[in-house]
Amino acid sequence: MMSILIFAAGAALLIYCAEKLITYLVGAARGLAISVFLLAVIFTGIEFDDLVFGVALNLEGMEEVALGVVFGTVISMVGVVLALAALIVPCRVDVPRDYLVLFAISPLVLVGLAFAGEVGVGLAILLIALFVAFVAYVAVRERSRAVAVFRDTEVMEHAGTGGGGGTQSDDLSRTGDIPITSKRHLPGWALMGLAILSLIGLIIGAWVMTEGTEGILEDFGIAGTVFGATIATLVLTLEDIFLTVEPARRGAPLIGIGNVIGSVVFSVTAKLGIIVLAGGEIEVTEDVFVWHLPALVLLIGFSTYALWTGRLRRWHGVVLLVAYILYWVVSFVVFGVVPADDD
Repeated sequence: MMSILIFAAGAALLIYCAEKLITYLVGAARGLAISVFLLAVIFTGIEFDDLVFGVALNLEGMEEVALGVVFGTVISMVGVVLALAALIVPCRVDVPRDYLVLFAISPLVLVGLAFAGEVGVGLAILLIALFVAFVAYVAVRERSRAVAVFRDTEVMEHAGTGGGGGTQSDDLSRTGDIPITSKRHLPGWALMGLAILSLIGLIIGAWVMTEGTEGILEDFGIAGTVFGATIATLVLTLEDIFLTVEPARRGAPLIGIGNVIGSVVFSVTAKLGIIVLAGGEIEVTEDVFVWHLPALVLLIGFSTYALWTGRLRRWHGVVLLVAYILYWVVSFVVFGVVPADDD
C-alpha cells in the first residue's frame, strides 16, 4: 500500500509542475521572441521526467520496465493524448509536411534496434545524435521560414482572434482564453527561469514515482515491460494530456501537436540512448518484437494520416483510443502475468 501512495505522490507533483511549465514556457517564448515549437521540443518534447524515470529504473536493474517506458510513452502519446485532443476538441491542424514525415518514420529506428537484439553504447550514441540532428533541422527550418510555423506570435494572432479573423489581443500574456502567467510583468528570461524550476519539479516527481515502482512490481507481480508500457507511462502521460488538450480547447492546437511530435521523436531516439548510457545496455526482448513494436508502428502510422488530412476529427480519436485500449488488454492478458514461483 505504501508503494502505491509514494507512486501517487510523485504523480501529483509531476502533474502540478506540468501545468506551471506550460504557462511559463509560452510566456518566455513570447518575451524572448523564440519559436515556441523549439521550446516545446526542449522542455516538453524531451520529456525530462520520463527520462529520469527510465534512467533510474535502468540503474536499479529494472531494464525491462525502462524499455517499456520508452515504448509506452510513444504509444500513449498518440493512443491517449492525441486521441483525447481529437475527441474533445476536433480542429484544423496545419502541420508542415516535413515534420509529419519525420514523425512517421521515427519508429523505424526501433525496428532496427529490435533486429539488433540489444542496445549498447554505440547504438545509444547514434540515437542521441539522431535527436540532435532533428532539433538542428527544426531550428534551421524555423529560422528560415518567412513566418515560423510554431512561432509564438503566430499562435497568439490565431488564438487571440479565436480563429475568427479579428485583431490580436493587446494582452500579450494570453493565448486564446489561457492566461499564460500572472507574472506578466517579468521579462522573458525570468519566465524562462521559472519554467526551469517547473522542470525540476517534474524531475523530482518522476524520481518519487520510481521509488514506488519497485514495490508495486513486487506486491502485484506485474511483468516489468508491461508495467512500464502501460500503468507507469499512463500516469506520466497525464501531463501531456494537459499540455496538448488544453491549448487545443482554448484555440491554439499547434502547441499541443508540437508537443506530441517532439515527444515521439525524442522517445524513440535520445531517451533510449541516454537511458542506456546512464544505466547500461538493454536487451530487446521477444515480446517487444512480437507485440509492442508492431502496435507502436500502427498507431504512429494512423496518427500521421490523421494529421496529414489537416483536421483532427472525432473518429480519429475513437480509432486511436480503441486501439490503445486493445493494446492494454492484450499486453496484460497475453504478456503481463509473471509465472508463479513454486519455491
